[in-house]
Amino acid sequence: MRTSTRLPAIAASLVLAGALATTTGAASATSPAAVATAWAPAASATITPGVQTNTAGSGQCTANFVLTDAAGSVYVGQAAHCSGTGEATDTDGCQAAPLPLGTRVTFNRQGSVLTPGTQVGAGTLAYSSWNTMQARGETDANTCAYNDFALVKVDAADVSKVNPSVPFWGGPVGINTTGTAAGDRVYSFGNSGLRGGIEQLSPKTGVSLGQDAADGGWTHPLYTVTPGIPGDSGSAFLDAQGNAVGTLSTLGLAPLPLSNNIGDFSRELAYAQQHSGISGLQLALGTEPFNPVL
Repeated sequence: MRTSTRLPAIAASLVLAGALATTTGAASATSPAAVATAWAPAASATITPGVQTNTAGSGQCTANFVLTDAAGSVYVGQAAHCSGTGEATDTDGCQAAPLPLGTRVTFNRQGSVLTPGTQVGAGTLAYSSWNTMQARGETDANTCAYNDFALVKVDAADVSKVNPSVPFWGGPVGINTTGTAAGDRVYSFGNSGLRGGIEQLSPKTGVSLGQDAADGGWTHPLYTVTPGIPGDSGSAFLDAQGNAVGTLSTLGLAPLPLSNNIGDFSRELAYAQQHSGISGLQLALGTEPFNPVL
């Protein structure tokens, strides 16, 4: 198992530790038509993948994907460690101390380290892989180490502000379930407050460093330009076809220093579908076509 750490918190009341988002995969996901017709236009939506999330007592992260359930509720994904209360070295979700479900989370635009940004909506922590693994007594080492995914249920009053398209890149068009090979191109959108609200610095592209069979397909190391930094934690990653492949989780230390590790989205979602108690949980596809041009 490779050595990694969560990116450290910056000014705990304003910015949370940021690490990467996303993982292994190959394509397919659908959105309920009743929900899809209600999405806000991508150009004017204020709650999307890439919006800043602020979790009480933890700090600022970056949202990854939008999901829906059988009842038509809408969720925004973030990293489970975004509601963690421990240290950056607490990478085992079966041991780390998370905030409880029901914790309030706000969505903010263009926040910086000095200002938390404009609140554009809010929701409630409805699922966390860390809380769930601990409640279930999960023992698989790879699942404990790399299953780093949470869902914020968007308040009913704010659902009309949501669009599931990844800013700048478009998509997702499906889910990657086959993984990544060394050299595969990946795309992301980080929104750390360290960038001072300058959105032009948010789009990132990079390459996968391949997969290690010892990790059970749960994680994918990669390098991006620019690298994931504190506040980018949870960011969505797309593969070269626009499929959701992972979510930003950790900073690699060895054997690949300054790399990022993304959690495999297909596995994170499957675990949530099986154990969250949320019926019909599925990825919402972007309304904008995937366009991998920087």
